[in-house]
Amino acid sequence: MREPMHDIKQGADHDRFAELAHGTRICYRVDGAPDAPALLLIAGLAEDLTSWSPTFVDALLAGGMRVVRMDNRDCGRSSYAATPPPSVLRQLAARPRSDAYTLADMASDCVGLLDHLGIASAHVVGRSMGGMIAQTLAASWPDRVRTLTSIYSTTGHKKVGQPALSTLVLLASPPPRTREAAVRGHLRITQHIAGTGHRPDEHEETTHAQSTWDRSAGDQAAGSARQIQAIQASGDRTAQLRAITAPTLVIHGDRDRVVAPTGGAATVAAIPGARQVVVPGMGHHLPASLAGRIADEVIGHIARVS
Repeated sequence: MREPMHDIKQGADHDRFAELAHGTRICYRVDGAPDAPALLLIAGLAEDLTSWSPTFVDALLAGGMRVVRMDNRDCGRSSYAATPPPSVLRQLAARPRSDAYTLADMASDCVGLLDHLGIASAHVVGRSMGGMIAQTLAASWPDRVRTLTSIYSTTGHKKVGQPALSTLVLLASPPPRTREAAVRGHLRITQHIAGTGHRPDEHEETTHAQSTWDRSAGDQAAGSARQIQAIQASGDRTAQLRAITAPTLVIHGDRDRVVAPTGGAATVAAIPGARQVVVPGMGHHLPASLAGRIADEVIGHIARVS
């Protein structure tokens, strides 16, 4: 039986909520025809559902998809964990707390949302940490994933997909405490990680950073720390990825400073039959200038295997 849905108007969009059986509350949005094939978008670390640009979502809708976006736990308007976040020292040492949740728990949230919506299986697209969640979903719940697209993500192996030192320094900055500081921080990190061929639009990114701040229902810094901990607690998932049977597309930029391109190559090598697309000049960012290209890759992938 589906949970009741509650709408919160935000311009043309409506936030809805699913109260999952294990107690987590997931905020989501659905766009597209009810009878169209479902496509689930899973965002990355500290990214809420608005991180998927309208240009990207519109391109998927034009491709005939019913698009489901969600706030991961500890982000946006979904539930924030009651457990303390890991300390900076724990994060640096990759020593998760004993009460840490994992990527498998986050994948279980996705399954719960699909159940809530009455969706038996979906095409699944995840980016960065969302790619890790999508991979875990495809490996552990193969009947729920029709196709998998993993965008600038990795396997969890320590020798691949590691961030640049310059990126680590930026990520170690104190968390913002005001809306204005959050916007400045977002612009600074986005300029750094966006790559060389597809530069971010400052107005678009400012609007997005403001929206993310306004939508947050909890402590963003603590939520991000617990999400990082979930990645660390999940360890190397290479062996798990070998069990994936869903047709898989791996997309990565050759200028990624957050997840080095070796992470994408390792993902392709681990998943049987996976196909890779390397985008020249692309970093760890999906701006409007790239949205059409990446959406076409996703739709093309789905069409080829359908």
